[in-house]
Amino acid sequence: MPLTHIALRSGKSESYRKAICDSFHRAMTETFDVSEDNDFIIITEHDAANFRYDANYLGIDRSSDLVFIQITANNTRTIEQKKALFSRVATALAEDPGLRSEDIFISLVEVEKENWSLGNGLAQYA
Repeated sequence: MPLTHIALRSGKSESYRKAICDSFHRAMTETFDVSEDNDFIIITEHDAANFRYDANYLGIDRSSDLVFIQITANNTRTIEQKKALFSRVATALAEDPGLRSEDIFISLVEVEKENWSLGNGLAQYA
């Protein structure tokens, strides 16, 4: 049950934002054992003053097209699945909407299954 927050600079079109969501979700279904209907993504847009990053940290040349992707998911995936996800997200977002891999910053936050309530005040996975 991943919940994904994607942050980017303001000014991108609706079709660009949709392409990010669609390509990201496709990568999740292909590599991270996520079903088609498990699609929970939030996009936030920020002006330059509220979107800080180091343009060259770890020798990676980032541009103003940088996107931050934070995934909260159950702690049930292997290291190999995580690496496959990171790689596939970079490839998928390069294909559509055309992001450079240098501009894709991913953070995975893992939680215990019982830490979710998906509605109705229930802990569905507990």
